[in-house]
Amino acid sequence: MRRHRHAKIVATVGPASSSPEMLKALFEAGVDTFRLNFSHGGRDDHARVHAAIRALEREAGCPIGILQDLQGPKIRLGTLRDGGFRLEAGESVRFVLEGQEGDRTAIPLPHPEIFRAVTPGQELLIDDGRVRVRVTGLSSDAIDAEVAIGGAVSNRKGVNLPGTLLEISPLTRKDRDDLAFGLELGVDWVALSFVQTPGDVLEGRGLIGDRAGLMVKIEKPQALDRIGDIIRLSDSVMVARGDLGVEIPPEDVPGRQKELIRACRVAAKPVIVATQMLDSMVAAPTPTRAEASDVATAIFDGADAVMLSAESATGRFPVETVGMMDRIIRRTEAHRLYPSLVAASEPGDEESPPHAVATAASGLAESIRASAIVAFTLSGTTAARSARRRSCVPILAMTPSETVSRQLCLLWGTQSVRSDDIVSYEEMVDHAAEQAVRHGYATAHQHIVVVAGIPFGRAGSTNNLRVLEIP
Repeated sequence: MRRHRHAKIVATVGPASSSPEMLKALFEAGVDTFRLNFSHGGRDDHARVHAAIRALEREAGCPIGILQDLQGPKIRLGTLRDGGFRLEAGESVRFVLEGQEGDRTAIPLPHPEIFRAVTPGQELLIDDGRVRVRVTGLSSDAIDAEVAIGGAVSNRKGVNLPGTLLEISPLTRKDRDDLAFGLELGVDWVALSFVQTPGDVLEGRGLIGDRAGLMVKIEKPQALDRIGDIIRLSDSVMVARGDLGVEIPPEDVPGRQKELIRACRVAAKPVIVATQMLDSMVAAPTPTRAEASDVATAIFDGADAVMLSAESATGRFPVETVGMMDRIIRRTEAHRLYPSLVAASEPGDEESPPHAVATAASGLAESIRASAIVAFTLSGTTAARSARRRSCVPILAMTPSETVSRQLCLLWGTQSVRSDDIVSYEEMVDHAAEQAVRHGYATAHQHIVVVAGIPFGRAGSTNNLRVLEIP
């Protein structure tokens, strides 16, 4: 199904959207990739949704991406007496490594990595920063603190330590079991939570291999310190603004978002902007004007995709929300300032022949007003290189890999089509013209630009460019 927009839509599946009928309605409204959030729901539920999406894919006759989002480690308080209590600014509290039914003199915090990492003067943020305490003293099993911003605390509320590198793997035992399950199902992308260092990405890669694309969620400020290496080692990036906005000042998030999008464009890696994009539509049929502007800003920045979370998972208006996001994207991309704003953040030319060839293909396609760029790609790299320039010319990606075809559902401006292995140059030319016509990208006497790597069958070897006139 051809979408008449460049940026893609990712929607989270949950109780409001898990039925086959609702999945079909969401797909028809504009969803390109579905997210399975393994922080919620059982494996049987996710397996049923996965099967329903694959059945929908067969019915629609086009690829649909599936993203498995792993929960990652969660730093939480233990259980509290009477379920919780209120802390007042200025009072003293103590956190203890062990204990149950705690009170303000012994709040359970069963995470030894925090006790090893924290230092006096640091802040602990509770419940997404609604309550803040400052460390005044510590021992091996207790942390003394003064309440800086008071509020209610209750059982199992989350705890954040901004600016602190925790000695903790991004993959818990649950994550490892969930990952094995997802790979067996055949998910297309796996998103890693709580990534802090390049080593965390390598740990995930060791388990995932090439069975799925590895997506890194940027939600810890420590990841920003090594972002170049992290992007290089990953296949895709999610700007997880909810957790990131707790760990860094909210006023810094917009700038960081722009930096991350540009860095991913330089590396030719798909980037998703996520969290609270149309959050008011969880309960209302229309978004706020600020939310519409938020989505538009991500599109003006050149993001590959924007994501819905609770809006599609538990909201009252999941189909309307997808339709609204689709309209915002299309209106933004049609705005007269869109080309200049996207071009303003365009990455410089990469000093490598493959990137140069793909960039030249985009520029040539615009110059001759080509109907499409047809990219023959084994791993998806040629298509990604062609998309990084954000040309107005649509990209038709031809790949023999079913997995790659589905992964490209995240890539800006690209429709992917399964094709047989190409073995000769003449076959490539004929196949490009045939598929461009079949999928409605070109008609007789129009031009297309074909980009590929030769010899065929070698991933990442973008080195050939050709202009074709459709007979």
